[in-house]
Amino acid sequence: MKFQDEFRDRKLVSIMADNIRRMARHLKHPVSFMEVCGTHTMSIYQYGIRSLLPEGVRLVSGPGCPVCVTPVGYVDAALACAADPVNMVATFGDMLRVPGSSSSLMEQRALGADIRIVYSPLDAVALAKNNPERRVIFLGVGFETTAPAVAASILDAVRQGLSNYCVLASHKTMPVPMEILTADPQLNLSGYLCPAHVSTVIGGKAYAPLAEKFHIPCVVTGFEPADVMQGIEMLLAQILAGESRVEIQYKRAVTWEGNPKAQAILERVFVPCDTTWRGLGVLPGSGLRIRPELSTFDAEHVLNLPVTEGTENPACRCGEVLKGKLSPFDCPLFAGLCTPEEPVGACMVSSEGTCAAAYKYGR
Repeated sequence: MKFQDEFRDRKLVSIMADNIRRMARHLKHPVSFMEVCGTHTMSIYQYGIRSLLPEGVRLVSGPGCPVCVTPVGYVDAALACAADPVNMVATFGDMLRVPGSSSSLMEQRALGADIRIVYSPLDAVALAKNNPERRVIFLGVGFETTAPAVAASILDAVRQGLSNYCVLASHKTMPVPMEILTADPQLNLSGYLCPAHVSTVIGGKAYAPLAEKFHIPCVVTGFEPADVMQGIEMLLAQILAGESRVEIQYKRAVTWEGNPKAQAILERVFVPCDTTWRGLGVLPGSGLRIRPELSTFDAEHVLNLPVTEGTENPACRCGEVLKGKLSPFDCPLFAGLCTPEEPVGACMVSSEGTCAAAYKYGR
């Protein structure tokens, strides 16, 4: 299969591993590279990438899972929406089991709340069209990857004249948290494996200010084992050459400029805003809110939802895992009281969560 099997070739990956070991001998100090994409995290655990790396080259998982970084307060707001029998809540399936302060969407669905799993935001628009007596609320969670589709659903609702469709938006953008993490002296990051899905939309140029300001190498990397290994090679090559710039390893999908059509639709529907990230707190300009002129499609505005912080289990260390300061194996709940079947924290819920990846492949 083109662009898949050849990037899983064991011989090729072995050659890359040997080259990384040779390059590591010339490093003046250990290096830590962070991936900020949940699919990268899952791939790194699944293919045992860490076991192929020499001492002194370390991979750290960051806040790359959109469900994981969604704060408890948002889940509580979604539960408040579901509590009103007039409302029909539509969501992607990975949000169902994320714990709120006292319940989850799955628990409330079992108790009779009308919560539907959809595969596209346009499915939620269809629900609104087919149920004119109900208000349909789509849970808009995700990074720049999914935000254009949500924006398109709002424009489609406008086109159809649907007044019973709205979005509870919690979209987040990736460059800002990368800057915050880079500035953290405790992490002491040496480079980034930049997210591939996000980069198809925003392009490699989005990371140029980060590389220039902090003199940190950035490589937009694909998801297969050879992709990740080549991304590590490229980061090491920059460090050894004393360079810090943005490179694109995943050229078969990502360009420097990104997707201008997706960027345009985001600008039509959303404006930047401050938003809360689980584990990172409120980050200025790192979120997307629905434009005021489209406020009739903004569930927070339509329902006048209160903004709450929510209450997390104090024993859960998900926030520190998301910041790369703690391994899932260091959490006292991991694989004991917190499992994919009975998750305590969001990092164990999503298929892209660091704890879920460690549980499935890392033990």
